[in-house]
Amino acid sequence: MTGIEGLLHARLSAAFASVAGAPTDPVLRRSRRADFQADGALALSRTLGRPPREVAAEVAAAADLADLSTVDTAGPGFLNLTVRGDVLGGLLADTAADVRLGVPRVADPRTVVVDYSGPNAAKEMHVGHLRSTILGDALARLLDHLGHRVVRQNHVGDWGTPFGMLIEHLLDVGGATAAHALSAGDLSGFYRAARAAFDTDPAFRERSRRRVVLLQSGDPATLRLWRVLVTGSQDYFRSVYALLGVRLTDDDLDGESRYDERLGDVVDELDRAGLLRESDGALCAFPAGFTGRDGTPLPLIVRKSDGGFGYAATDLATIRYRLGELAATRLLYVVGEPQRQHLAMVFATARDAGWLTDAASAEHVAFGSVLGADGRMLRTRAGDSVTLVALLTEAVRRAAELVPDGADSGALARAVGIGAVKYADLSAERGKDYVFDYDRMLAFTGDTAPYLQYARARILSIFRRAGLTEAAAVDTVLVTEPAERALALDLLAFPATLHEVADTALVHRLTRYLFRLAAAYTDFYESCPVLSAPEPTRGSRLVLCDLTARTLATGLDLLGIEAPDRM
Repeated sequence: MTGIEGLLHARLSAAFASVAGAPTDPVLRRSRRADFQADGALALSRTLGRPPREVAAEVAAAADLADLSTVDTAGPGFLNLTVRGDVLGGLLADTAADVRLGVPRVADPRTVVVDYSGPNAAKEMHVGHLRSTILGDALARLLDHLGHRVVRQNHVGDWGTPFGMLIEHLLDVGGATAAHALSAGDLSGFYRAARAAFDTDPAFRERSRRRVVLLQSGDPATLRLWRVLVTGSQDYFRSVYALLGVRLTDDDLDGESRYDERLGDVVDELDRAGLLRESDGALCAFPAGFTGRDGTPLPLIVRKSDGGFGYAATDLATIRYRLGELAATRLLYVVGEPQRQHLAMVFATARDAGWLTDAASAEHVAFGSVLGADGRMLRTRAGDSVTLVALLTEAVRRAAELVPDGADSGALARAVGIGAVKYADLSAERGKDYVFDYDRMLAFTGDTAPYLQYARARILSIFRRAGLTEAAAVDTVLVTEPAERALALDLLAFPATLHEVADTALVHRLTRYLFRLAAAYTDFYESCPVLSAPEPTRGSRLVLCDLTARTLATGLDLLGIEAPDRM
């Protein structure tokens, strides 16, 4: 823990340990009755066999808190803590003077691989790619901000059986036509035409199968055609990422093709370790604890009966590469909830193989689906998946109707529209489905990106009215009014919030924090005059305004959302 909460937690931990005779969690949290509440005495009383209020009173007497806060015993054994105003004021002044807003870089940085987005070459990105792309980007930004070495991995599907079909279609339609279709982003049309030919033309189907063999054997002419498809897809992906405002680049591409020559080594190593056995002609791993409905062990197919390799082999090769060659100590797979069992089996097999040890962790950052108003998967009227470009373009179009006209109205509409889509997704608990609703996400009231963007822009207008660009430095911030105290506590909670999100990969906790901060600022602004207040109150409140604006901007940036200066 960091900030004032970290200081209180450290002091209380020492007091609890002195009473318990062993390390004990104070169970510290924010409270409506005071600034903070510690509930640890209730659990400790059961261990000691003593009344909880008696234990709480002894902890309070042992706690070295006089220079930080008052402490009172309440209820069945709670400890209520109210931080001294001068302590809050000093911490706020220090935070305001810090370009990082009191957020320290981690003392023990890890190498973290974030696997996200993962579209397929020669296919358009659709709404199903939205959550992985923006969740992964937010986590990568946040971890990087905290000082970790972040390796972004965009595991693109660019290899396998479909490419025989796609290469043959590329030859049939001719280079110029195909190049235009790919660069224009009409990947779905290109793929559908190839699929239709494969399904209806036996000769085309046979050619496609032969082409797969040529591709997998490294035929130079076939590889050149394959690169045309992949390069055209990369151009398209790049345009989508630019529109969405995520930081994935060509350097982050981690295509399935990278691992083609490694798959045999994966099978050999697993086989030598005694982890594979034959099942219906296929080589499978059977990690412990995974069974089918009939109770029989569930197989993870590493090599298929025809000698080919499936997703499991590639996923095992990626985890082996990331832990070994990239020396990662934390792996985050931002992948949909339906892949939970598959990834759990891959992780278990990697542990059995000795690749994944106690020195590293592999985590499935699972997420639910994006639903339409009917509660079903979001689709077009024709029943197709909504393309990501179409979804984002419509958000920008609608935002343009809401923002004021001006020279920068186009850029503002993009910031508001894209930000609204991203925030609506990130603010939903990622394990759950959510309903996509343009009207709700573009609203300037409630828990939305436009509300937060407008809150910051409104703060900056205060400084413009005062003829200032920023608040003057102060030795301490005055915290006398209840609204000042509430805002101060929220501002000082920013570092702890970022570290909590980094530890849990629950990005919605950052959105909740930012919304709570904006609401606390609104209460402060309505009850505490700023520009009309006498000095030193005026200067102190300007610091609170400036610190709020900077915190909102930093938090939104970590979510990948722009914060316009004017709205």
